[in-house]
Amino acid sequence: MYPKIKRKKTRVVWVGNVGIGGDNPVRVQSMTNTDTRDVKATLDQIHRLYEAGCEVIRVAIPDEKAVKALKDIVKESPIPVIADLHFYTSLGEKAVKAGIAGIRINPGTFKNKKNLDRLIEICKERKVCIRIGINAGSLESAVLKKYKIPCPKAMVESALNWLNYIIEKHDYQNLKISLKSSNWWETAKSYEMFSKKSDFPLHLGVTEAGGLIPGTIKNTMAITYLLLKGIGDTIRVSLTADPVEEIYVAFEILKNLGLRSLHPDIIACPTCGRCEIDLMKLYKEVENWAKNIKADLKLAVMGCIVNGPGEAKMADLGIAGGKGVGIIFKKGKIIRKVSEKDLLPTFFEEIEKFLKEHPERLHLTTS
Repeated sequence: MYPKIKRKKTRVVWVGNVGIGGDNPVRVQSMTNTDTRDVKATLDQIHRLYEAGCEVIRVAIPDEKAVKALKDIVKESPIPVIADLHFYTSLGEKAVKAGIAGIRINPGTFKNKKNLDRLIEICKERKVCIRIGINAGSLESAVLKKYKIPCPKAMVESALNWLNYIIEKHDYQNLKISLKSSNWWETAKSYEMFSKKSDFPLHLGVTEAGGLIPGTIKNTMAITYLLLKGIGDTIRVSLTADPVEEIYVAFEILKNLGLRSLHPDIIACPTCGRCEIDLMKLYKEVENWAKNIKADLKLAVMGCIVNGPGEAKMADLGIAGGKGVGIIFKKGKIIRKVSEKDLLPTFFEEIEKFLKEHPERLHLTTS
């Protein structure tokens, strides 16, 4: 069973052909960490992210060379490309002309509003989605002067000011919002406050969250808190790690909330003194193999032949190891007993067989 979540009905915006908000699923996105000027490296990473389940990708455009590379990246990318813009609106204008589907602007980094106005008009002409990306660390001086510190109220005021400005001056509404801090609680409260004041879709995430473990925890705390309240239309789990890990973590969050499922769910015992097999190595191999499978499937990796099948009887398929031997079970019932060396290959064969018998379990798309 999963919690019953009633998502807030936000308006729908479009990043290329990807709908965000409304009845669309919570979208999963990431950002490349390659040098955008290196087209091959960037596209290679985008394809890896796409295979993992990424639906929208953001790339940095720090200079003219990066913007020039965008044309080829946009052309070859299997998913819509968003440009990440700071400081220089001229780069943003050229990125839009290169064919991007979205642009993230951080209003606190722009000093010349006239230049920003021109960029917004160009986005409007080409129907490019704009994310108003408010960051606690780069709030505009007027808001900081009022609130003294980059608190949730300050971030919400900044976001509303810019949202209203773009709507009223430019009559453009293909917009989404983010309000990020490196503090997960301040991040969560900012989104919660903003959600009460606007129906524009929200891009969730904690900025500067850190490495795989601390970053996963911070993002999970904020994103789960918000999604349980029905808040959030697209997420990025920012990590100082391989961006592909961001996709796996994001889908784990969504899966455990009952919102979306993409890769198999794997349960495993934590091991104990009874374990007579290298369970951690076994688990890692199953996990890596399962990352290449998009299916609604529950797998189990257990370390004890005696207890394994019973404790994991809710799994579609599972394995349990002993000294030199292992068993494969289905819904708690043992179906095969094999030598330790044949355990994994045989397990993978059984999974493939199960999916052939149950094609409805396969996810043909991430939706």
